[in-house]
Amino acid sequence: MDTIAERIQTIQNQLTEAGEKWGRAPEIIAVTKTVEAERINELCSAGIFHIGENHAQEILAKLPHIDSRFEIDFIGQLQNNKVKHIIDKVAMIQSLDRTSLAEEIDRRAELHGIRMPVLIEVNIGGETQKGGICPDEVMNFAAECARRKGLLVSGLMCVMPNTENENVLMPLFRRMRTLFEQLRDEAISGTEITMLSMGMSGDYLLAARAGATHVRIGSAIFGKRIYSQKS
Repeated sequence: MDTIAERIQTIQNQLTEAGEKWGRAPEIIAVTKTVEAERINELCSAGIFHIGENHAQEILAKLPHIDSRFEIDFIGQLQNNKVKHIIDKVAMIQSLDRTSLAEEIDRRAELHGIRMPVLIEVNIGGETQKGGICPDEVMNFAAECARRKGLLVSGLMCVMPNTENENVLMPLFRRMRTLFEQLRDEAISGTEITMLSMGMSGDYLLAARAGATHVRIGSAIFGKRIYSQKS
């Protein structure tokens, strides 16, 4: 069986080729949901220090046991009442999808004297079961968030529909890239638009070809997740 380092090297080689049009390969964010700290620390040997977690409780439980060099992004749906637990523990919140959450992140960030980088989550597939801002509302929502001193709007994030159909996915990835460029070129005061986080284990190469700057990869690195009965 391949080691974690070998899997990452294979993925990085694929991303380099897929991202050639854009002059750079997307950065890997290793998704470490349900992965124990010992295996997360193996990422260091492969030069991966950027990880993504989905649950506040899991971040708090793992922090004492993982390498202090890791940069942790919160990438899951975030409840307002969980913000206080992670606001000083994460480098970025990638799933900003509503005004009430923006208000809470802003309030908690100011209490800690920080400015929290955030990505606006876009519901690019129009799926009712998923969070995210409607694509047509991205510019207005970004301008609204940029007025908050505790937020630094840094780009966009999305979770694609659960399909392997490239004819469905590729137009959505391309639309995300267009939205990203529009937001970047709008140069809204108080924003620094540098990140387009899209693509996961099943579709990261499509995302890279469409211009993702970051891809969130879990099972392709660590293998299929094993969930506890409780989770």
